[in-house]
Amino acid sequence: MPIIGFILIGIAAGFLATRLMKIDADIPTTIAIGVFGALIGGLVLRLLIAVMGLMAGLVGAVLGAMALIWAWQTYGGKR
Repeated sequence: MPIIGFILIGIAAGFLATRLMKIDADIPTTIAIGVFGALIGGLVLRLLIAVMGLMAGLVGAVLGAMALIWAWQTYGGKR
């Protein structure tokens, strides 16, 4: 995404954030809040996705192991 796209998203994010938080800020401050907030939010979101991705992998691995144990006990023959 070109730099103009990031700036436009930052402007929109800053505008929405200042309105939701009921802060009266001038245009440059609103833009700065939006751009830096987008950078911080992007980093936090990437971290959360990475952690959740690892947790999802663990959950999938445990479910897969449980399914394998069930199939082994059900169809593997009792010894």
